[in-house]
Amino acid sequence: MRQKEKKPDNKEPLEGAILNDESLEKELLDISLFVKIGIIVLSVLLVIGLGIKFLPGAISVSSAGRNRDLPIYCVDTDEKKVALSFDAAWGNEDTRNILDILAKHNIKVTFFMTGGWVNKYPDDVKAIAAAGHDLGNHSENHKQMSRLSKEECVEEIMKPHNRVKELTGVEMKLFRPPYGDYNNTLVGAARDCGYYTIQWDVDSLDWKDYGVQSIIQKCTQHKHLGNGSIILMHNGAKYTPEALDTIITELQNQGYELVPISQLIHTGEYTIDHEGRQHKK
Repeated sequence: MRQKEKKPDNKEPLEGAILNDESLEKELLDISLFVKIGIIVLSVLLVIGLGIKFLPGAISVSSAGRNRDLPIYCVDTDEKKVALSFDAAWGNEDTRNILDILAKHNIKVTFFMTGGWVNKYPDDVKAIAAAGHDLGNHSENHKQMSRLSKEECVEEIMKPHNRVKELTGVEMKLFRPPYGDYNNTLVGAARDCGYYTIQWDVDSLDWKDYGVQSIIQKCTQHKHLGNGSIILMHNGAKYTPEALDTIITELQNQGYELVPISQLIHTGEYTIDHEGRQHKK
């Protein structure tokens, strides 16, 4: 679009300036055409933006038209499978007990560990890996990572990543944000580090110490429980070990197979809907 030309102080038109009605009408038509083309281009870009390709793997994300990167809360599947997950950020007093219960039932789960926890309890990290469970990343310092820059997010993710790799040889691929707190910057940083960002759709609330029966009920009768559910629990919670045996038995009685998150999620191309449900493309 041509800039509006300035007139000199004597109010005479500049050489070549045309001020008749026919020229003005043509100028307005040109402006209208320019605006229409701009709207079309922006619309195309928005449509393309709904399916962005990214690593790890050949993955595409769609969040029902929202300009937001979403973690995986649960998985769309016809198979009657669910995943138990444990966040390990504080103590280790019940870790071996939890491992024993899992071994008794011959099931595998996912442990999301902070860097601080890995530093304090390296033998437990090795025991979890040796038992065949998923090793997941829960950040270095358990900060609210939505407040961090991308560079800070990468540092929070890669410090425990490298430490766990040194201890076990495992390249972790699953990341759970502390407090479930995330934004586009964090999900993008995790993706750039080769991670799938994982949340949950069934919360045991075991850390609130409501008691054994409360934890069992939350995990086995939750309104969101279904095929592809991811269940959140914690080690270091007062009643979790006592509730765990019954939770596993009850879920199996309902026909569910308990698998680690790495065996539940789609690792090829997928979309994520507005509820955080992962769909295979």
